[in-house]
Amino acid sequence: MAFLLSMVASSVPLPSSCKVLNYPSLSRPSRMRRSVVVRAEAAETINPAVRKEEDKVVDSVVVSELSKPLTAYCRCWRSGTFPLCDGSHVKHNKATGDNVGPLLLKKQ
Repeated sequence: MAFLLSMVASSVPLPSSCKVLNYPSLSRPSRMRRSVVVRAEAAETINPAVRKEEDKVVDSVVVSELSKPLTAYCRCWRSGTFPLCDGSHVKHNKATGDNVGPLLLKKQ
């Protein structure tokens, strides 16, 4: 997961309310590995301009090679199970008036 977060953090622009923190992994002292932690800070909106007329922005993608019928990915950067959605966007949306929701991948 640290590799995925590293890829996401380096290829996707983070909202200004998020910080990327690098920590060396101590699980293998002979080979230092880097872990990436993404932490959302402050209560500002994540979605400043995309489809603001909608109550919650949720996109669905149909993919035939999924093992589960539905997988929700976090787009608010507040999920405790990141990169998977745990519903943290609901609290964020109530607190900030934002409308960010998950990305849903559906099995075809």
